[in-house]
Amino acid sequence: MKQQEFFSSRWALIISVLGIAVGTGNIWRFSRVVAQNGGGSFLIPWVIFLLLWSVPLIIAEFAIGKYARLGPIGAFGKIAGKNFSWMGAFIVMVATGIMFYYSVVTGWCLRYFFSAASGNLMSVDNHLDYWNNFSSGNLPLLFHFISISIVAYIVYRGITNGIEKFSKILVPTLLIILFGLFIRAITLPGAFEGIKYFFTPDINIILDYKVWLNALTQNAWDTGAGWGLIMTYAIYMRQKEDISLNASLIAFGNNSVSLIAGITIFSTVFALSSVDAMQQISQSGPANTGLTFIYLPKLFGQLSESIFINSIFASAFFLALFFAALTSLISMVELATRTLIDFGVGRRKAIVFVSVICFLFGLPSAINMNVLINQDWVWGVGLLVSGAFIAFAILRFGVNNFRTEVINGIGSDVKIGIWYNAIIKYLIPVQVIILVSWWMISSVSWDPEWWNPFHTENAGTALFQWGLVIIIFIIFNNYMYKKTVENNK
Repeated sequence: MKQQEFFSSRWALIISVLGIAVGTGNIWRFSRVVAQNGGGSFLIPWVIFLLLWSVPLIIAEFAIGKYARLGPIGAFGKIAGKNFSWMGAFIVMVATGIMFYYSVVTGWCLRYFFSAASGNLMSVDNHLDYWNNFSSGNLPLLFHFISISIVAYIVYRGITNGIEKFSKILVPTLLIILFGLFIRAITLPGAFEGIKYFFTPDINIILDYKVWLNALTQNAWDTGAGWGLIMTYAIYMRQKEDISLNASLIAFGNNSVSLIAGITIFSTVFALSSVDAMQQISQSGPANTGLTFIYLPKLFGQLSESIFINSIFASAFFLALFFAALTSLISMVELATRTLIDFGVGRRKAIVFVSVICFLFGLPSAINMNVLINQDWVWGVGLLVSGAFIAFAILRFGVNNFRTEVINGIGSDVKIGIWYNAIIKYLIPVQVIILVSWWMISSVSWDPEWWNPFHTENAGTALFQWGLVIIIFIIFNNYMYKKTVENNK
């Protein structure tokens, strides 16, 4: 099947893929992880793993998508062989599982934007009660519906008239808003203390292995590497587009946004906090509710004496957060839609099906926070397995052949050297083994019944859900290969 639709230019491709990478994880998760891991001490391993994990996998996703011109299921059939389409299906499942609850989180951001824009958020006395009343009510259902409906409309319009067109609006607007908040934050009295903490390393903390493991995890989270999303967008890149250059621009552009967001949040917290800033900014929870939806609204109320001015800045922040979530959600919906297209379903029917399923399967997360926490846990960690599967597919294809023929093939401006072979062959698998082992050991230490699949956050619930879908996909492996690869030749 000949590829019919493409991004109109390199700029359109890069801005759209940047929309995948720049999500809520850059804004809320990054700042929390930095605070929990020693501030500036965290940034050193974070940059190292950008080079050892994110960039190689983003290059791999661009190359696989461009070469196969199919979603992950068909792409794995072509790259790794007909017996391994199930691995591509697992990658699709991970991104789709995240999509179900990510639409709910996107709705939260939209709801808080409306609340801030109306001035209502600035007049709240107790932001914890405000959050609890909202999250336990019916409004999350409504905003979940609104979010998936907006995204469905964009994806329904196709690549150039939908994803590309809206990305050109959403991503630059997001960056402009973030930069405006950045300027305001660093000019606050006392902001320098936050910046100092953010960039000052401590050698004792750098030597802590947990800091390095968290740096790797964060890179897997916030760059989009290993999700299969970039692989899907790469289907629509032109033959003469350079893979390695595009991948580098995405990786470094994404992490630059994380740095801007981190400086903004640390400056704001240190400048305005009258309590233990680190205790507040380090709070965990789904979508980091402590910092994003409880503490930051309180801080925005202290920016000035004017409720109107405070509402403007709070509105800008939650609008940026909504745009970040929206662009990432668009890519998840496109991945699921493209998977159905590979099976012979028309785009219109596919997007209707995907949006309805997303809404229905997202309902439990919208209603019950424990379900959202569980799904965030299961499929978030599943991203590491997805990254390992991508490396495995390249090994099956032949690492050197993949580098010379696929990455450095037609359209390659920047040639990737033999160092890439070593990273894919050895470093990516070692990183996965170490991180999953650490995850297993940690899970056992905090939950004596680590094997119980009905606990919210432990190894048992993740292994059970992964195992269930993998068994199903292996059973239907040959069918999936035939429908996605053989029928699309």
